[in-house]
Amino acid sequence: MPIPATRDQVQGGTPPSRPIPPHPMDWGFTYVSIRGSNGQGEEIPLTGFANREWPAVFMQAGATGLDAPPVELFSDESPNLDGSIFRDSRTAAREVMIPVFLYGIDRSTLRQLKRRLVSALNPENGYCVLKVMEASTPARYLYCYYRGGLEGDEGQDRSGFRWIRYGIQLSAFDPFFYSDDLQVAQWTFGGGTPFLRQDGGLFPLSLSQGGIPRSSIPIVNPGDVKAWPVWEIRGPVKAFKFTAQDGASFGIKARPDSSDIVPDGRVLTVDTRPGHKTLKDDRGKNYYPLLDSSPALWPVPSGSSTAGVELVASAGSASLRLTLRPRYETY
Repeated sequence: MPIPATRDQVQGGTPPSRPIPPHPMDWGFTYVSIRGSNGQGEEIPLTGFANREWPAVFMQAGATGLDAPPVELFSDESPNLDGSIFRDSRTAAREVMIPVFLYGIDRSTLRQLKRRLVSALNPENGYCVLKVMEASTPARYLYCYYRGGLEGDEGQDRSGFRWIRYGIQLSAFDPFFYSDDLQVAQWTFGGGTPFLRQDGGLFPLSLSQGGIPRSSIPIVNPGDVKAWPVWEIRGPVKAFKFTAQDGASFGIKARPDSSDIVPDGRVLTVDTRPGHKTLKDDRGKNYYPLLDSSPALWPVPSGSSTAGVELVASAGSASLRLTLRPRYETY
């Protein structure tokens, strides 16, 4: 039966304060675009239509695959035990579907718009870069390949004389979103300077000439998952070794004649990213065969961590630079 609602009755005092509901934060415009040819082609906005300028591409409701990436689980089964035993997990490739609506002022402009879109997404021209930026938040980038969806459908509710609908299907074999390049830290080595700077600043850290015996350096990865760093070592350097928190390490030992591994003025780039895994200097020399046995070009975990650095600098001005691109599970 209905219960009548009445005002709060408080004798000899004021009614108790009521909770104040929070006010929603104003949110700006969401921008989505796609760019083909390994990210070097024309940027095609998918949400940039704000007036009556034709032709245009509209991203419609119903996009899928833009939040958490898919996960695969691995387990072992035993005939004597119920269920399974969890062993490991991995993040699988991401499948994305974006419904779009193409509209032209006439049949000719619609055909031109279709040709531009098909050419931009052709996987023979390279991967596509899907850019997502909400309000004033930093842009996120997903690297993917076109899989299907532009074949066309001449059904009554799928296309017309000046318009057509597509469901663009993309495969992101690297399932994580990226942000812009972020320089984490830089350290310099120069003769005659104190071990720590005296001006109050910490970065870039200035170290004196000679070796660093197992110095622990702080690293911050603002992303959601581990990131693969790029180290740049500017000579002259006689030897180096980098060690992760879990013990994984790589490096090059000093030569018997004490000559420089990285000569003065040369820059050795250690690219730990999957699909790269290279050690080359600015003149193209390959340093990978010089690595110590069982090298592991390790990633930087999410959040704050430390890395062990053993670097023997020769006379001159040497430096160490670390850069990485944070990776995110969603935009």
